[in-house]
Parts: sequence; C-alpha cells; structure tokens
Amino acid sequence: MQIRTYRSSDCEETAELFYDTVHTVNARDYSKEQLDVWAAGNMDLDRWDQSFSEHESVVAVDGGRIVGFGDIDAAGYLDRLYVHRDHQGKGIATAICNELERAVGVDEIVTHASITARGFFEKRGYKLVKEQQVERRGIFLTNFVMTKEV
Repeated sequence: MQIRTYRSSDCEETAELFYDTVHTVNARDYSKEQLDVWAAGNMDLDRWDQSFSEHESVVAVDGGRIVGFGDIDAAGYLDRLYVHRDHQGKGIATAICNELERAVGVDEIVTHASITARGFFEKRGYKLVKEQQVERRGIFLTNFVMTKEV
C-alpha cells in the first residue's frame, strides 16, 4: 500500500468509495434514512474535487486502486477519513491519519467523528469534546467533536 497526494483524477473513485463505505461500514450505526442523507449518491464532483484541492488530501492505493482517503485543512480540521469496506482493519486509516496529522503545523487536530469512527479516534489519543446532532435535509445524525494535541 502506498499513501500519496490526492489528484483531481482521483475524484470519481473517491466519491464512489465514500458512498459505498458509508452505506456498508456505517450501516451498523445509522439508519438507511440517515445513510441516504449522509451519502446521497448525487455528489457534485467539481465541488468534491475543489474541497480536496483546498486541503491537504491523501489517498491510499493498493493494487492500483484507491482503498482509502482523507483530508485535513490548514487549521487542523480533519474533515474526511474513509477506508474501503473490503480493507477495514488493515492499518490504512492509521497510515492516512499519520500522514495528515504530520502535514499541518498546528497544536491541535479537530474532527467530527461518526459513531462508527469514534473508537478509532479514541485509540489514537483523541478526546471527546461533545456529542452533537447534525442535521442534513431534515434528518439528524449523531457525531462527536473530538480533539488531539499534537
């Protein structure tokens, strides 16, 4: 597996991985209705690509396929971290996080972790700040504001 910088040519593949991961891996913690508003499947790829381009963004590649991705902004907000459903538990999220946490020169990293990802971040030393309900198109999803001193 290789971690490399995101390229615009990765946009469609990361969008597909995002949709698939949300609708499979996160299905144990969220309802179908919640999953459908989280990852609706009709993503604006230009906007998705632009957001990656504005952040420090990396992809994990194995066998020529993207198996994970993540991004962090200059202020230390770790926005996205997703690993393909068939590659869970293989250290990919850890490798991506290691790269992202080193990429920005801040004292604290902040993320909004899903129910599914909370334990992963706790094992990395992130501390729970608060539980929150995020509204998407009238549907509420639980996530957790978490921070880590670096």
